[in-house]
Amino acid sequence: MAKSFGCARVVYNDGLRARNDAYRRGEPFITDNQLQKQVTTQAKKTPERAWLAEVSAVILVQSLADLHSAYRNFFAWKRGDRKGLKTNPPRLKKKNGRQSIRFTRNGFQLRANGTLYLAKIGEVRVRWSRVLPAEPSSVTIIKDASGRYFASFVVEVDDEVLPELELEETDTGIDLGLSSYAVLRGRKITSPKFFRRKEKKLRRAQRHLSRCKKGSSNRRKAKLAVAKIHARVVDQRRDFVERETTRIVRESQAVYLEDLNVRSMGRRGGGLAKAVHDQGLGLFVRALETKCARYGRGFVKVARLFPSTQLCSNPLCAALSGPKGRRQLHLRVWTCSACGAIHDRDQNAEINLRREGRRLAAGSAES
Repeated sequence: MAKSFGCARVVYNDGLRARNDAYRRGEPFITDNQLQKQVTTQAKKTPERAWLAEVSAVILVQSLADLHSAYRNFFAWKRGDRKGLKTNPPRLKKKNGRQSIRFTRNGFQLRANGTLYLAKIGEVRVRWSRVLPAEPSSVTIIKDASGRYFASFVVEVDDEVLPELELEETDTGIDLGLSSYAVLRGRKITSPKFFRRKEKKLRRAQRHLSRCKKGSSNRRKAKLAVAKIHARVVDQRRDFVERETTRIVRESQAVYLEDLNVRSMGRRGGGLAKAVHDQGLGLFVRALETKCARYGRGFVKVARLFPSTQLCSNPLCAALSGPKGRRQLHLRVWTCSACGAIHDRDQNAEINLRREGRRLAAGSAES
């Protein structure tokens, strides 16, 4: 398995160097087929790369396919066809904690005894988390920093549309935050703070790692101990997000939430940035949007400049008199100066997000 990871990484880097060298010499862009022959077929015949023949050719081809996709995404961004954040050109891969290889259909086989056969690796025992709903088209073998191996299968399934609910009674706004993870219609989700719970244990493990001699066996063990703590936090956070988003999708016909700039929030520094990263708000929003599309639920993002916290939720008032700025984050309850209504900061924001989300949803339906 380690040999396969290394060969896939070498082929990727060789292909990247070949294209970079051709670019510096002013030569035409090397096509995908030419590059595959150069760094795999012809390279196996040389003494320097003869050991590439010891692993399956499927993973080498798939590694180059990843390189081709990286180039296509970069050129698409340069042309303006790819939207979103800046896409950088591909870079050399280094041996790090996370490694992966991919097998297509002719490189793996599911055995009747529950094992997974991988070309030129053999049968691998698998602890199945679920029954595959369809015949897989590919499998990606992943090794994380804590030394665990995962098999991720690609299968094609139909979307499962849930029974439709009454919109006026089951739609909800979601106000994401730090003191409370999320405030929904009628309930709050308490912030789990998984990283904060493990911070003391992690600090102790990192202190032990810093005192170990570089290159020693004890340092490798200490590094693995630190990685296992981080892996535990990531697993807990992902499980929490999956459970909560599934519950929201099953309970709600439509979901409205604020389009938060999580990247900017995480750059503020100090304890606030650590709390933002610990929440995993970006992961929550992406998972919720995916599940709403999969199960036929409404999903609307309200503009981030919408003053959901500062706006009075009293429909007869709607004055912009709430607390403003980061210096007033500690104010969780405030009184409207126009109508005198007393508002809970988070519940008031949820009501305003729900109303604005309904307005946006109605406008998109008409258009």
